[in-house]
Amino acid sequence: MKSIISLVLRYIPRPYLQLVGHWVARFLSIFYIGNKVECPVCGSHYRKFLPYGRNTSSRENALCPSCLSLERHRLMGLYLKRKTNFFTANLKVLHVAPEYCFIDRFEQMKNLDYITADIESPLAKVKMDIHSIPFPENTFDVAFCNHVMEHVDDYILAMSELHRVLKPGGWALIQSPQDMKYEVTYEDATITDPKEREKYFLQNDHLRLFGRNYGQELEKGGFTVKEDRFVMDELSKAEVQKYALPGEEIVYFCQKL
Repeated sequence: MKSIISLVLRYIPRPYLQLVGHWVARFLSIFYIGNKVECPVCGSHYRKFLPYGRNTSSRENALCPSCLSLERHRLMGLYLKRKTNFFTANLKVLHVAPEYCFIDRFEQMKNLDYITADIESPLAKVKMDIHSIPFPENTFDVAFCNHVMEHVDDYILAMSELHRVLKPGGWALIQSPQDMKYEVTYEDATITDPKEREKYFLQNDHLRLFGRNYGQELEKGGFTVKEDRFVMDELSKAEVQKYALPGEEIVYFCQKL
């Protein structure tokens, strides 16, 4: 199963996967019936989640067959419920590169004015380049932009654009892959070979790998950043296992003051 999923992720373009992946995953779910893990995004239970990853060393227990949430999405869903006013306040929300597991759920929430945007995703309603967001400043209360900054040419400009379109007091979740072995973000524009990019940046379409200074990088975009160790400091080991969360991921709560 791991090898098949790895090949599919490697060689089928992402826009096609976004359109049909949920049907395949739901078919596979019949082989995962059980009650050992729970998805906090959709509420489904399984004996374990599907494996996921582009490489043969893909992650076990990662992808929810029902809603396609990964570890980071389940963390975000839980964080929003427990640490923010996202489900109770009237909010105008910009969701860049929207994840399948959230779109329908957020669109149905009556307290949200919810806008999805992306440069290529068929799931997004607004086509845009994050380097030049086509909305006036001070438009949104909340912005989501996860696992995007490792792909873009100028991530400081992209962060600055998100900051610009937020209202004063607004907040954003802007997560990216990190390697905590690196003190600072690792970039090398001379690495252009796809295999070398995968070796150094985790995927062949990544341009960098953020290090422990990711919070400081976000601050360069104008944000005040709280590095919230929500998983490590506030959740029990049983909850981490039950929801199959990324045990050491820091949530970067970015606010426009």
